[in-house]
Amino acid sequence: MAGYRDVLRTPGVGRIIAAQLTARFPNGMISLAVLLYIEHVTGSYGAAGLVLAATSIGQAIAGPVTSRWMGIWGMRRVLTITLVVCALAITTLALVEMPVPVYMALGLVIGLSTPPIQSAARTIYPKLVSARMLTPLFSLDASLQEIIWIVAPVVITLVATQVGTVQALLLIVVVLAGGGAWFILSPEVGRVRIPRSRRSLGKVLTKPPVLLATVIGFLLIGACAAVEAGVVSTFGHGGLEAGIVLALFSVGSLAGGLSFGHIPIGPWAMARRLAIVTIGLSLTMLSLQVWWLGGTLVLAGIGIAPALAVLFAMTSASVKFSDTAEAFGWVATGQLIGAAAGSSIAGFLIDGVGPQGAYVAATGFAAVGLLVAIVFVRGFPDLRRRDPSPIPDTEPVPQIT
Repeated sequence: MAGYRDVLRTPGVGRIIAAQLTARFPNGMISLAVLLYIEHVTGSYGAAGLVLAATSIGQAIAGPVTSRWMGIWGMRRVLTITLVVCALAITTLALVEMPVPVYMALGLVIGLSTPPIQSAARTIYPKLVSARMLTPLFSLDASLQEIIWIVAPVVITLVATQVGTVQALLLIVVVLAGGGAWFILSPEVGRVRIPRSRRSLGKVLTKPPVLLATVIGFLLIGACAAVEAGVVSTFGHGGLEAGIVLALFSVGSLAGGLSFGHIPIGPWAMARRLAIVTIGLSLTMLSLQVWWLGGTLVLAGIGIAPALAVLFAMTSASVKFSDTAEAFGWVATGQLIGAAAGSSIAGFLIDGVGPQGAYVAATGFAAVGLLVAIVFVRGFPDLRRRDPSPIPDTEPVPQIT
């Protein structure tokens, strides 16, 4: 923990971490809130699913595009515009009744305008700390984001069921606006300028570590999404057990990230961490009893945040600083598509064979990720004797003060 204390003592780091976590807190709320609201208004979970699909498509498209725009127009301008558009779209969704196709169009706008806070924060990190602190910082970030997935769904479900679905959506707008403003107005955001990339959009994916990070992010988050579907199917939407088991999954990830974040990252680091995830998920298939699932998911969770930390570090270390935001945008898009694929495949298997099918799907996603990490181990950078800072651009980068 001493390494994390050193990181948090660095001026600006604690503020940026807290601000970006607050700004991203709605990410853990929006899907549930939209699902509950659209179902309440239309009486159809199918309609709610269509709106959620449109939102996810928008987010997947926006990831690399809006992240790249930050190098053209500046972080604050892009973040402010997307924040305003997204907040207005969610407010309109909450207050105006409309046909399902219009709800879908509005969901697409919400997805397209989701502020690229994650890409911005992880682009700023290398400018805030020394090279030796960057790996622990990525690990701390990957660990603390579990707070979003532990707390946010509980909060939004309580508000939606006890107060109202409209109020739940408006709460998201308030948190998004407040957290986003806090992040945008942070001095560190103004001091870091991303140079305009000279590469065409998508060219960064020709870097093997970025492509591997995107593919493994897709598989890892796909496994997590399948687990969530399986747990909900096992215990029901209103079951207290489902919340406990999913919280234990996130607690395992938080503990793993904080425990192993200081370990140097070599080419085999991803394979070792995904092996933990795969073993834990494979054990879930032995029993659906609540404490067995909770224990096995704690084990699986221990590898998740450390694996994400490897993704962030290898992405940062493999590209020029001008390409970091777009690279992180592609990684985020891979994770979003993985979440949709994991949920969909798990859903079909649940309908076909029952809740066990979801855990089979989760184990399959993780196992394929492990196989990719082993087969393409030479594509992973060795960061044990070098820092994961981005490759410097060849031209001077002016600083805005």
